Amino acid sequence: MCGIAGYIGNLDIKSSDINKTLNLMKNRGPDSQDYCVEKFANKQLLLLHSRLEILDLKPRSNQPFKKEHLKLIFNGEIYNFKEIRNDLIKKGYKFFTKSDTEVLLNTYIEYEENCVNYFEGMWSFAIWDSKNKKLFLSRDRFGEKPLFFFRNEKGFFFGSEIKYIKSLSSNIFKINEDQLIRNLIYGYKSINKKNETFFKNIYPLESGTNLSIDSSLNIKKSKYWNPIFQRKESMSFNEACEGVKYYLSNSVKIRLRSDVPLAFCLSGGVDSSLLASIASKNYNFNVNSFSIIDKDERYNEKDNISETINDINCQSKFIDLNYDHFINRIEKLIHYHECPIATISYYVHSFLSEAISSNNFKVAISGTGADEQFTGYYEHYLFHLNSVKNDNNFNQYLNDWKKHALPFIRNPSLKNPNLYLNNPNYRENIYDNYKILNSYLNVKFEEKFLEKKFCDELLRNRMLNEMFYEVVPVILHHDDLNSMSYSIENRSPYLDKNLFEFTSSIPSKFLIMNGYQKMILRQSAKEVLNDKVRLDRRKRGFNASINSIVNFKDIKIKNYFFDKKSKINEYINIKKIEEITEKENIDNYLSKFLFSILNTKIFLDQFG
Repeated sequence: MCGIAGYIGNLDIKSSDINKTLNLMKNRGPDSQDYCVEKFANKQLLLLHSRLEILDLKPRSNQPFKKEHLKLIFNGEIYNFKEIRNDLIKKGYKFFTKSDTEVLLNTYIEYEENCVNYFEGMWSFAIWDSKNKKLFLSRDRFGEKPLFFFRNEKGFFFGSEIKYIKSLSSNIFKINEDQLIRNLIYGYKSINKKNETFFKNIYPLESGTNLSIDSSLNIKKSKYWNPIFQRKESMSFNEACEGVKYYLSNSVKIRLRSDVPLAFCLSGGVDSSLLASIASKNYNFNVNSFSIIDKDERYNEKDNISETINDINCQSKFIDLNYDHFINRIEKLIHYHECPIATISYYVHSFLSEAISSNNFKVAISGTGADEQFTGYYEHYLFHLNSVKNDNNFNQYLNDWKKHALPFIRNPSLKNPNLYLNNPNYRENIYDNYKILNSYLNVKFEEKFLEKKFCDELLRNRMLNEMFYEVVPVILHHDDLNSMSYSIENRSPYLDKNLFEFTSSIPSKFLIMNGYQKMILRQSAKEVLNDKVRLDRRKRGFNASINSIVNFKDIKIKNYFFDKKSKINEYINIKKIEEITEKENIDNYLSKFLFSILNTKIFLDQFG
């Protein structure tokens, strides 16, 4: 896990700009830093690297990593590097380190751009080929590791974070106002639909994508992996459970590979609890866990967390959640993230990263991606009802929903079982109350709901959109920045190619059964995870009313929020917003809206 940045073009990047950029990269890689420069045909190639030591802690694995005419900078982990290494040794390759970095470069030598098809892992990397004068960049299948780029007439800039591009290019980037307003009205699920950032002309390289640049600065992009949805209807329920058990266990196994201490992010849900239990029971791993405890009983999962801790006898640390110094902390978060914080959950996650780092752990394992693969959201149940509406047992399915899901649903729109039965194309609930929110702004912005067509099945298409466009990309973006701000590598075993492709083949009828969502995951966990957690139907997560965080009756807070000098006033109707803050009880969607306004205000004050 590291920070990377680079440039190819006609400029001669000053050493002062290089050093300034390396200084910005220190938190992503505090253990060592270096760079290389190569000049050719009136052009310059620049590669910068900042290393967080995880595998092979010796200087021999520092980067830029060089072999023959190739130079590599790499951010991430190739989890199956041992298996690939053994295969390459059989082909005659010799290795001088114990790192995945050397394995990556040798795999490129053997297979060229097809090397990515052999990797299981998370990555963004750049390889410079001085012989053929070609720069090759790649990003992993799920987009776990970030990679941004900017191109102008002077060349091509790239980096793990936007601030590196700003620093190297010495360019002033304007705010992307469309993205800003899109986020305010439609929420975080909308911000990855256009493959843009909150700054004009800076773009993320899409997940599962390679990019190459030749000596004439011509760019070629190619998608090396697309998610495939192809159900195997002949598969039995038992085969589905055994398959998930096998692939998930293997995914955890290879993600335990580390030469530094590794911790688990543990909530009270099935996803993270199962990962810790697999590590402990299947691989005899000495688990250390970190958990956030909310004072609000609606979100407090301490009972389930304690159940797992006692079951696997692991070392644990509880972090009590409080909102003291909220404004100061979120200002620092937004300054580092260089974008508004999507939800309160990502504010909460920063406490987790801070605690893990302060206890001298460098790697954290989390349960990201399970909800989107195994039907973790209550809305999934409604899509499921649509898919079984013509089934003879539909009334039983409906009764199961009323008995086991309805009592836990907080979103009013999802309490209607007919939401998708009557209109399968209905999606307005996904962009919560956007028409009302538009009325609170001085600028009008409207765009159609965009949903990529992966397959004809309503439920699975929704899950795939959440995985690749709406939910998981936002989680990964904020998790990466939260983690790396404290020099922590975050690993996600559910984001495994083999596991994902297997779960995509499972017949949909097995996903929700007997009133249980995530039925396949729960059943596959039967021999490993304690039943109290395994059979708990509640999905709590982190949430909070804006009033529990910000006291609008405090004149200092009110003056801060409604600062007349802030650029946010160009976008919002202050009088209408002030009326919302004066309410004793604020609707959930308006609470989220106020949180978004606060985030946007801070972002504009810092970068506008």
